[in-house]
Amino acid sequence: MTNVREAGRRYLGTIAYHVLPPVLALTALLIVWEAWVRLRDVSIFLAPAPSDVWLRFIEDPRFFWGEGGYTLYEATLGLLVGSAAALALAVLISHSSLAERSIFPLAIAIKVTPLVAVAPVLVIMLGFGTTPKVIVAALLCFFPVLVNAMTGFRDVDPKALDFMRSVRASPWQVFWKMRVPSSLPYLFAALKVAYPLALIGAVVAEWFTGDRGLGLVIFVANSQLDTATLFAAIFVLASTGVMLNALIYLVERRVLHWHESFRTL
Repeated sequence: MTNVREAGRRYLGTIAYHVLPPVLALTALLIVWEAWVRLRDVSIFLAPAPSDVWLRFIEDPRFFWGEGGYTLYEATLGLLVGSAAALALAVLISHSSLAERSIFPLAIAIKVTPLVAVAPVLVIMLGFGTTPKVIVAALLCFFPVLVNAMTGFRDVDPKALDFMRSVRASPWQVFWKMRVPSSLPYLFAALKVAYPLALIGAVVAEWFTGDRGLGLVIFVANSQLDTATLFAAIFVLASTGVMLNALIYLVERRVLHWHESFRTL
């Protein structure tokens, strides 16, 4: 019983260690924001108070979460497509220097291409469905997954690599037994960056579709100077990003419990 209580206290302490600081920081920010708007009598058309944003959100929370769920669906598909393409190319690059010299410059070109220039072209080519938004999200999350996967596949202990070669392990055995495990910390780090980027890509693509999603809500609210709705949509988007990051962290702890970065947690 004592061990169970001790484990429970340790678990609650870990949660408090990670959760309390951002909660307190956010609370302080909201208090300052509310006070600034009220004391300076700022027009709601310029900057709504947090209380105004909250009242707008609770008027129709199902609407905001519904649109947020649709954007999350598009972003998730984009993440899967972009990550699959990035991992496939990273595997190819890890086995061929020629592939790296051929593919990596193209990946950099994709990275530096302005998203707002690509989205309208994709909408014209593919229509107003889900496909162009998924492609935009995939393009945005492709590069961080590619770079981290390449780095992870190469970050292998040289002594362990020499041992595998000494027992005449095949290249694919070396890849699955050595390179894939060494790449997992890098891939989880990439996901923490790529998933929010996929959300951003989906939102930007929704500006040009006139279909649905948080991007459309933000676009319409901005054009109508409905700042309360605008900030409520941003609140849902930000909350989704935070929850996704927390989910990835929990999965990472479960999968990488053996890694040195989690041994002291």
